[in-house]
Amino acid sequence: VPLSFQIIVDDDDSKVWSLYDAGPRSIRCPLIFLPPVSGTADVFFQQILALTGWGYRVIALQYPVYWDHLEFCDGFRKLLDHLQLDKVHLFGASLGGFLAQKFAEYTHKSPRVQSLILCNSFSDTSIFNQTWTANSFWLMPAFMLKKIVLGNFASGPLDPEMADGIDFMVDRLESLGQSELASRLTLNCQNSYVEPHKIRDISVTIMDVFDQSALSTEAKEEMYKLYPNARRAHLKTGGNFPYLCRSAEVNLYIQIHLLQFHGTRYAAIDPSMVSAEELEVQKISLQASNEQEEQ
Repeated sequence: VPLSFQIIVDDDDSKVWSLYDAGPRSIRCPLIFLPPVSGTADVFFQQILALTGWGYRVIALQYPVYWDHLEFCDGFRKLLDHLQLDKVHLFGASLGGFLAQKFAEYTHKSPRVQSLILCNSFSDTSIFNQTWTANSFWLMPAFMLKKIVLGNFASGPLDPEMADGIDFMVDRLESLGQSELASRLTLNCQNSYVEPHKIRDISVTIMDVFDQSALSTEAKEEMYKLYPNARRAHLKTGGNFPYLCRSAEVNLYIQIHLLQFHGTRYAAIDPSMVSAEELEVQKISLQASNEQEEQ
């Protein structure tokens, strides 16, 4: 059963991290999920259920109200200290992926990030052409902020899983207050970019979708350029929220990514759970994905 916590690590006691921590506590290098602008910790429930079933320790987070990237990184470092986690794997969706990269950059002198999975993510906030409004989000009423976020959700005919995924995200969006939304949109659009030379030694998987998502083709190409050695996990469909509507594929790609750490101190899985059978499954899927890349 995932344990649900609320933790305050800053002097300001209004800054509350909400998180689910699931799987074996003995694992010292878990996989941590960082949600998009509209996301709460529970948008990753499909990953929590599946991965803990296989023996992984996973933590899904919801951010406090932070207004700049440095403040976020400092708070996140304190959170990891509080949880007594020296190194972690990060799965970041959209804004979560950007923050994961910024955190890896921020801690590059004494690294805290062992690897990154970047899902529908970006490396430069200027792609949203909102840097000029970033300073005014804090003034806007909640309904306007929600409209801005909803503007990026897919419209038109969708398959049932994708429609359900969007409904779920709309519901999560409704649960967020004005300052939570305004602060995340500010982080999403505040002028900033990732400095790749600071994080080039980190193992990266770039996960993206080939159908409609809020990310432009240019933003995706930029990510491939930034991380030329990254593994690529492409989903034919999945829209903005593949972890909800294509969870089996996403979970498989996560397993493939984490496989390289099995048997090391950075394993996110309970060693007794790494069965020969699971390794076999992963070998097959790795072969399949390599063949696809060669075509």
